Amino acid sequence: MVTFGSLFAGIGGLDLGFERAGLTCSWQVALDEFRRRTLARHWPHVRRWDDVRTFPPDPVEEWKVDVVAGGFPCKQTSTSAAIHRRRLGLAGPDSGLWFEMLRIVRLVRPRFVVVENVAGARTWQGQIEGGLEDAGYRVPHEPMRVSAESFGAPHRRWRLFWLAHLDEPGPSLPRQPRPPPAERNSWRGPDGNAWVSALSRVLRVDDGLPVGWTESSASSPLATPSSPTSPSGLVG
Repeated sequence: MVTFGSLFAGIGGLDLGFERAGLTCSWQVALDEFRRRTLARHWPHVRRWDDVRTFPPDPVEEWKVDVVAGGFPCKQTSTSAAIHRRRLGLAGPDSGLWFEMLRIVRLVRPRFVVVENVAGARTWQGQIEGGLEDAGYRVPHEPMRVSAESFGAPHRRWRLFWLAHLDEPGPSLPRQPRPPPAERNSWRGPDGNAWVSALSRVLRVDDGLPVGWTESSASSPLATPSSPTSPSGLVG
């Protein structure tokens, strides 16, 4: 059995993927109470903690896993942050939590580390990979760049994934097929507008919202969380 621990777990998207790949979740860390309740509903027997800054509690040995995975906050690494002149990168108060993830990796010493972030985080690739290497991990490949389109979602959402490993004997990860190249999904938005990829004055167009959604649907009383014209209905 290959075990993993999830940092910045959110509502468990990465965790679900790891489980489908044959791994077993040992613990999850999520700051938001609602997200922890969601995790508890789907992983009732998994240990949880609220804050990466105080994780792991003693004794550290009880939190040992084969894989530590997490997508640290992208608030200061994203394109949106750049547009709003808040792109502080790993020096930011949120994206800087990367260093807490690195601290946890040093303590827990998993065999593998999986790091996820937005495409804009490539600017700090040297710091991310350098930190992992200083902690004793090899980063043998460039980060994998994949889009939600490759998995059938009707929007373009690029993400980077780093995989690092210790140069020590240990369990192997289950092999998975590489995702297909991203292609534009032909699905069209509920108002008939095509899903577009070019940035415009409406930043969220790049994430797959149809043109005109922000100006009209956002103010409509029909734009509810369960409505296909709301952000949750379009991008999940």
